[in-house]
Amino acid sequence: MDGDGSSLRRGVWLAAVALLLVGFAGPRSLWAQQVEDEAASHADERDAAAERGHDERDGHAEAESDHPAAHVHEEIVVTGTRARQRSITESMAPVDVISAEHVAHQGETNLDALLRNVVPSLNISATSGDAAVVVRPTNLRGLAPDHTLVLVNGRRRHRGAVILWSRIGVSHGAQGPDLSTIPAIALRQVEVLRDGASAQYGSDAIAGVMNFLLKDASSGGSLELLTGAYGRGDGESVTFAGNVGLPWGDTGFVNLSLEYGGSGSTNRNVQRADAALLIAAGNTHVADPAQLFGAPEVEDDLKLWANFGRPLGGGGSQFYGHANYANRRVGSRNFFFRNPNTRDAVFSNDGGATLLIGDVLDAADGVVDGSAGCPTVSITNGVPDESALARVFADPNCFSYQEVFPGGFQPVFGGDRTDAALVVGVRGYTASGTTWDASVSTGSNEADFFLYDSVNASLGPDTPTAFDPGAYTQEEVSANFDVARNLSERLHLAAGLEWRNEGFEIGLGDMDSWRIGPYAQQGFSSGANGFPGFSPIAAGDWNRSNTAVYGDLEYGPSDHSWTVGAALRFENYDDFGSTVNGKLAGRREVAPGLALRGGVSTGFRAPTPGQQNAFNVSTQWDPHLMELVNNGTIPSTSRVAALRGGKALDAEKSLNLAAGMVLERGSFLLTADVFRIDLGDRLGVTQLFALDADEVDELLAEGITSAANLANFRFFANDFETRTEGVDLVASWQPPAWGGHTTLDFAVNLTRTEVVEHNPATLDARRIRELRDALPGLRWNASVHHEIGRVELLGRLGYFDGWWDPRDAWNYGGSYLFDLEAAVRIDDRTRFVIGGRNALDGTADRNPNPTVIGNVYSTRAPFDTNGGFYYARLQYRWGSGN
Repeated sequence: MDGDGSSLRRGVWLAAVALLLVGFAGPRSLWAQQVEDEAASHADERDAAAERGHDERDGHAEAESDHPAAHVHEEIVVTGTRARQRSITESMAPVDVISAEHVAHQGETNLDALLRNVVPSLNISATSGDAAVVVRPTNLRGLAPDHTLVLVNGRRRHRGAVILWSRIGVSHGAQGPDLSTIPAIALRQVEVLRDGASAQYGSDAIAGVMNFLLKDASSGGSLELLTGAYGRGDGESVTFAGNVGLPWGDTGFVNLSLEYGGSGSTNRNVQRADAALLIAAGNTHVADPAQLFGAPEVEDDLKLWANFGRPLGGGGSQFYGHANYANRRVGSRNFFFRNPNTRDAVFSNDGGATLLIGDVLDAADGVVDGSAGCPTVSITNGVPDESALARVFADPNCFSYQEVFPGGFQPVFGGDRTDAALVVGVRGYTASGTTWDASVSTGSNEADFFLYDSVNASLGPDTPTAFDPGAYTQEEVSANFDVARNLSERLHLAAGLEWRNEGFEIGLGDMDSWRIGPYAQQGFSSGANGFPGFSPIAAGDWNRSNTAVYGDLEYGPSDHSWTVGAALRFENYDDFGSTVNGKLAGRREVAPGLALRGGVSTGFRAPTPGQQNAFNVSTQWDPHLMELVNNGTIPSTSRVAALRGGKALDAEKSLNLAAGMVLERGSFLLTADVFRIDLGDRLGVTQLFALDADEVDELLAEGITSAANLANFRFFANDFETRTEGVDLVASWQPPAWGGHTTLDFAVNLTRTEVVEHNPATLDARRIRELRDALPGLRWNASVHHEIGRVELLGRLGYFDGWWDPRDAWNYGGSYLFDLEAAVRIDDRTRFVIGGRNALDGTADRNPNPTVIGNVYSTRAPFDTNGGFYYARLQYRWGSGN
């Protein structure tokens, strides 16, 4: 920012600090006296809500309301505090509370996309390249996916196995959570803490915390069928879901949820210019379009969840836990088209002047001397010499990949994702009033990749066209022991211990996916084209353990007029050492219905074992060279990386500042929060470095068998610092004149990231721009929900500011999307819904150069660019527990 912008930021922060100081130390205003009676009434309501929250923690949740935003002022939260549960207006940090019904009021089944539509500070990339088809990246407050901690029922959720290798802006190189494993029907409530919380929860909680609370009813149930398709007739989706609450003994519960479905692929492409020229030249084998971009196909998407608990004996202790299993297959034809005349090291080695012809006899004896006398096949105006090519096809000792793929090929890549977890624990309280909680958990996430319609060119005529490149597996085990005690009516103390082991495994690919075949010395590329498999040296497993101890204090009077809190956490990792982080936060009600809040905290994120050890090769489009190049990511401790500054990775370190206000007047609620996140030693993937011949030999010696075909390489480094600043504004109103049957909601997020310090040797201008501009700087949602008898209507207008796409090298403008849903209650148990996501079929800006690689819209768009999606949902409920 320029000097004026810096002055404005300083002014905002000085004003925020002044407000906090006045709020904690200053007198109550005259306006406060005038509305004292009204505020007292609302305080009573909040106290009653808090009491209900206590009951829910110890027993079962009340039946969910059918009104998505009903009673928003009374929402009880447990995230961000270890003291008693409190309403969102009493929280010292901003917390979005989203009921299960609110999440479900849209035609989506993936939880990440569901949340994006109602939480403006959350962005989900629409990309589907490489392993991002298996786990999509999520960004909270403009930071990377692994800067957000995910909890389920307050317990840390294991991260996904996928490392995002494609250049996806802020998400490049991240290994974040896999939210798609959680079915919406299993949820009672979602809480999104928009504040740093590493001192409370440990690594990753820099941007915030997402806590998914599962249903815990012991009776009742629901069934749901959702089907829909895009307005263009593709992307058909069918999903069935069910939930049932069962008793376990007299007072225990077992709550079970299931979701199963799938969706078809889409294509939003035009014919590439080079493919059109091939067709014009007479190549009838080229597909139209030759390259597809769109949503991937999802098959057999199964999600099973169980939440359970029951008292143990008569001492007040309780056994509890939850478990899940999820599996699905995702496949995408979003890899780049391989031109049959020009694709380097497969069809040609001179840019398309001649075809690359393999000599079978040379491959057999290992001496490249032209033993077979294969002819030179020149290419003129896109047409190979027909006579020479016919001689190649007729001679069993000569070979061209035009025999296998005469029209070129577009590899299909995807993965089978399997996820499982188990958490069990016992909690209770002592005679002196100390509560305790002991738990253990284990979780795993595996992405078993597949690739077909491709070749290992170095194998010549013997190459398969389908490969098993191997798998990534993330496994975590943890044990926790927590205690808490009210030392007085005003002072609450909590403390705990944690041990965690995090492991990452690279599973061996099939031999043909990675080996260097006999045709490599003739210039043919080795490894499966598009995604080489993991070789024996690349495969392996790596583990890291850490221990932590924390303490947490909260102090405040029983009338909740003010609260202060402090947390301190010491954590030790067995590979890179120790870290200490703290947090101070406070809230002061300066007038009835008006409160100020703020906090300062330090945080950290440890590099994952996967980021420390994994390697990857991706075929990517270079917008400057206007061609495909093979780029590799290698471990930072590789000898080749060390020549460019690579070294062992360290933890990222953050400083979070936050200040805000809460205004509550009758049925109107407004929260406004400003934040700043300074992130030092930030971990990311460096710029690309060109490989020389000696470095290629070094990588080959290290076991990276595909190095012979690499043009460039990069690695992870703690080499830059960023500052992310923004504003969150959330408002809700139920107009009294409308009988409480209408709810208006508005939420806006404004976020900007700057790279304030970097190493020019490892971070180039393109990477800096990705960090700054690849996500929308402004997002907002405005919605209205209205009930008329048995009919419910929902309308939502959302805005996404513009973004920069590094692949297209283009700034895309902002877009408005409108969602519409109508529901009718057929009877007390049955509900029928129809709706449209992006109901007006709004589109993003079109790519100004779509024929280069064929994409009409940006593949890095922060929303679904497939157009309007129209759906119908049938719901059936019984009992009062769900």
